[in-house]
Amino acid sequence: MKEALYYERIDDKIRCLLCPKECLIAPGKRGFCRGRENVDGRLIALTYEECVSIAVDPIEKKPLYHFRPGSLILSCAPNRCNLGCVYCQNWTISQKETATQHITSREIVELALKKDSFGIAYTYTEPLIWYEYLLETAKLAKEKGLANVLVTNGYINPEPLEELLPFIDAMNIDVKSMKESFYKEYCKATLSPVLKTAERARKSCHLEITNLVIPTLNDSDEDFKMLIDWIADKLGNDTPLHFSRYFPHYKLNIPPTPITTLEKARETAQKRLKYVYVGNILDPSANTTYCPKCKKALVVRDGYSISRMHLKGKRCDYCGEEINIVA
Repeated sequence: MKEALYYERIDDKIRCLLCPKECLIAPGKRGFCRGRENVDGRLIALTYEECVSIAVDPIEKKPLYHFRPGSLILSCAPNRCNLGCVYCQNWTISQKETATQHITSREIVELALKKDSFGIAYTYTEPLIWYEYLLETAKLAKEKGLANVLVTNGYINPEPLEELLPFIDAMNIDVKSMKESFYKEYCKATLSPVLKTAERARKSCHLEITNLVIPTLNDSDEDFKMLIDWIADKLGNDTPLHFSRYFPHYKLNIPPTPITTLEKARETAQKRLKYVYVGNILDPSANTTYCPKCKKALVVRDGYSISRMHLKGKRCDYCGEEINIVA
């Protein structure tokens, strides 16, 4: 058993301090994420060295379009999550207990090296609840020259985030809505910590933002404007934004997002942001990186594959404009 980091004892109970939920856990019980248990007065990380999925993916699948485009990365995930999104796209491995395989930090780093991956992506479910394993693996990966990528909901307290950030090279944070009411009703969480995580991460590593657009719930003009303005004002207008098409999943049966809604969202965002994409649709133009100055196509994507790239390091091959990209 692995004792968890970031908790305090309150009589016979334990308060977990990893994420903003700060669950107060009675003896023999688990927190909201179901991955941390009060065992004889110690908080035990049940997910430590237990992996629910391992695969080699294109980095574009995360989605990260401006971090090592065209590269493959070993991807892995824990079972469970600290949010309860009723529309979860990966609910079978995040919202229910699922079979896992045991793999140590050293073994997964060795696997990444064997597969010629440039790094390790902690993704699919919520890697931050894997905190002890994540921190240990990220440190070892760095020692071996590998990059660490987080695909996350950003729901973590400031102190554990600060300890982790020095080992993280890139993050994609899923900002589900800019309204607290949405987070409370549909995700069983709060918005403010997510925004704070993104704003802090932007100063430390490469950052991209994803927003799953759900009809009638977070697809109004006001929703889009709030998100776009926050990114431009707090993260920078060169922060890549990925709008993603929703499909019915888990407990939510609203029909899929209309393509016209996503096109409108992208068109609106492009007025303030340099790099805006639309995922889960078949539209190469909506997934191509264009130079914000000369408007030429720099990285042309066909699904998760790249058919053309016109970059000289971080600069446009045509006009020399510097692009926010890690090549």
